[in-house]
Amino acid sequence: MSGSGLAGMSLLMRMMQDSFFDDKQILVVDKAPKQQNDRTWCFWEKENGLFESIVYHQWQQLDFFSNDYSATLAIDPYRYKMIRGIDFYQYVLQKAANKSNVHFHYEEVLGVGNENNKAVLTLASGKITADYIFNSILFREPKITAGQYMLLQHFKGWVIETPTPVFDSSKATFMDFRVSQKEGTTFMYVMPVAANKALVEYTLFTEKLLTQEQYTDALVQYLSAHLGIDAFTIEHEEFGIIPMTNHIFPSVEGKVIYIGIAGGQAKGSSGYAFQFIQKRTASVVDALKNNRIPKADNSITAKKFRLYDSVLLNVLHHKKLNGDRIFAAIFQKNPPQRVLRFLDNETNVWDDLHIMNSVPTGIFLKAAFQEIFR
Repeated sequence: MSGSGLAGMSLLMRMMQDSFFDDKQILVVDKAPKQQNDRTWCFWEKENGLFESIVYHQWQQLDFFSNDYSATLAIDPYRYKMIRGIDFYQYVLQKAANKSNVHFHYEEVLGVGNENNKAVLTLASGKITADYIFNSILFREPKITAGQYMLLQHFKGWVIETPTPVFDSSKATFMDFRVSQKEGTTFMYVMPVAANKALVEYTLFTEKLLTQEQYTDALVQYLSAHLGIDAFTIEHEEFGIIPMTNHIFPSVEGKVIYIGIAGGQAKGSSGYAFQFIQKRTASVVDALKNNRIPKADNSITAKKFRLYDSVLLNVLHHKKLNGDRIFAAIFQKNPPQRVLRFLDNETNVWDDLHIMNSVPTGIFLKAAFQEIFR
């Protein structure tokens, strides 16, 4: 395993739960152990998932705000869940401590490749060979070619505590577009976990990053103007960048299997990754158990959603319509369950037609033809 983040540790967890891998030696390599609460993952699902026992908080109502449309959305049977990075890392590491066939090595990974029908992991101290390497490290930025788009989903979030109760912890703010859109598609998340505690996150879909001061100023202004919060303490801060692109990431190169962001598991048009990583790691385990090399999903359904991602990226990249108006139209004209299915790449043709009819047909139809006949 090359990388011990969400993808690598999710795959490790699935392997540890399956007796098929009990006699396989598993080595996890990363530059340093994960000991910080460096991430917060929020996602939705209907059933109890693989990491249900470490879900920190969950909601069945979501607020959506924009200047065109606002509503409280009841998402049953879905539940919107939060997992903290530190809880995730500790949970998997505790499980691994009981497995004599799981080992960890901490050193920077310089590269992965293939030699003599073996996967090869290159470190400063030498090379490690294996039957397979599952790589989640993005060693370099994707090279964007003609017909491809690259936006960055970048965000700064604070877990804040307030001296008085100000939050309703029974519902979360999924998107709040009532902030300046001058940089591009921009919104806030608010995830209350108690009456006086919440994760508040400033998120943008743009080509360039902001200065740290700009993220901070936007958070402070939002807390004051929209939530009436001027007094608070910051318990935790996180910052992240996720590529939003229709670039085709490698899935398999010989005996190197790509997972996570490096394997293209961040949805191109939204940046959502948690559930796509779970689907990918589950399919990798299934393939290995059935003596198959884990391949990319090139089904008609997968190609359909890649086209949808390209169309939305086309619209956003060329600034034909801003994201706040797109998401407002979709949420206004569809039940939230359909929107969540769509964002999960799980809608059928009937659902897709409803989503398509929600947005300005002229703009999106033209973009669709451009992507189909490129």
